[in-house]
Amino acid sequence: MGEENCTAVTEFILLGISDAPELRVFLFLVFLLIYGVTVLGNLGMIVLIQVSSRLHTPMYFFLSHLSLVDLCYSTIIVPKVLANILNKDKAISFLGCAAQFFLFCTCVVTEVFLLAVMAYDRFVAICNPLLYTVKMSRNLCVELVSCCYLGGTACSLIHLCLALQVPSYRSNVINHFFCDLPPLLSLACSDVTVNELFLYIVASFNEIITIVIILTSYLFILITILRMRSAEGRHKAFSTCASHLTAIVVFHGTILFTYCRPNSGNSTDTDKVAAVFYTVVIPMLNPLIYSLRNKDVKEALRRVVGSKMFS
Repeated sequence: MGEENCTAVTEFILLGISDAPELRVFLFLVFLLIYGVTVLGNLGMIVLIQVSSRLHTPMYFFLSHLSLVDLCYSTIIVPKVLANILNKDKAISFLGCAAQFFLFCTCVVTEVFLLAVMAYDRFVAICNPLLYTVKMSRNLCVELVSCCYLGGTACSLIHLCLALQVPSYRSNVINHFFCDLPPLLSLACSDVTVNELFLYIVASFNEIITIVIILTSYLFILITILRMRSAEGRHKAFSTCASHLTAIVVFHGTILFTYCRPNSGNSTDTDKVAAVFYTVVIPMLNPLIYSLRNKDVKEALRRVVGSKMFS
């Protein structure tokens, strides 16, 4: 690539999900509906956990932060997608692109860590129920959540600082619907091997560490459940873990596919579908998964709605 084709950019053009005009209205309505459900579901989960005293436990403390993270990174992505679907001008400033990537990456990495912390919480609750409130103290829960946010922020800052070192790009047109790092690096004129290698190593390291924590926790949980004599006790233990396992499989599956593959910089239609799934669909599914499969949440919702109607 000749040097004359490379230039510093002040803005990027996001091509979006599809350039078919006939799909514009359909995509807008679908994404608007999904985002509305996402906001209502996650905000509702946060408010319900705050107002219901029976949900003031470590498990729901972590769940409220999971809902907050889902709400944040959906809000970082979807409103801009909706605007780009309707507008012909799909430009985003260089600083806006950097900010979107940083905030999005922070939320995603934080969620990766949060799901591992929630698996450890389930391990303590099921394998050491008598010491659960002692081991999972309020201070420890706050420290664990703080570490998740700090870890997400640190990883994002490193990726962002490396990306800002790229001096020029051969094009300012990003074949994606938001400012993600792999498609952005694919446009760089300079050698970005370090950036791509670091992205692959950090993403893989985070995935390996958290998946090991999750698998180890659930291995001990499974052993404990199989040793239970009460069928009711086994069913209750399985039901408290089922929603969390569902969220883990869905989220980690798409993250592994997107970021833990070498040479995944070029944004294909498959990459876009995977990105839609973990940026748009998963934030909507998580509150539904935890509410529909959780008796405590459904009972708390009945009490809160019942008390409001009575008032």
